[in-house]
Amino acid sequence: MICFSAGAIGALANSLAVWAFGYYGVSQSMGVAIAPVLTAHFLYPRIVWGGLWGLLFALPLGSRGFTQAAVFSLFPTAFQLFVVFPYFMGKGVAGLSLGTMTPVLVLFFNWIWALVTMMSLRLAR
Repeated sequence: MICFSAGAIGALANSLAVWAFGYYGVSQSMGVAIAPVLTAHFLYPRIVWGGLWGLLFALPLGSRGFTQAAVFSLFPTAFQLFVVFPYFMGKGVAGLSLGTMTPVLVLFFNWIWALVTMMSLRLAR
C-alpha cells in the first residue's frame, strides 16, 4: 500500500512537470508536441498507473536510493515509448511523431516520477 501511494505521489509530480513543460513552452521549444491540459481526465489515469508502477519499489532488491530510482524509471519509460505511444495513441514507436526529442523528455519525466516515489517512500519509513 505504501509503494502504491508513493508511486501515485510520484505520478502527480510527473504529471505536473509534463503539464508545466507544455504550459510554459519548454516541450515546444524542444520540438515536442506535448502540452496537456491540467484536468482530472489527464491526471487520474496517470496517478493510478504511477501507483501501479510504484509497486516496483516493493521488490526485495539490495540497491536502494538514486540508482534504484534511475533503473525503475526505465520500466514505465519503455512501456510508454513502445506500447502506449504506438498502440494506444497512434504516435509511432517512441512517440517520434510528437518530435524527435520525445524519448528524452519521457525519460526525464519518468525519472521525476521515480525520484519523487523514492523520496516519498523514505519519508514514509
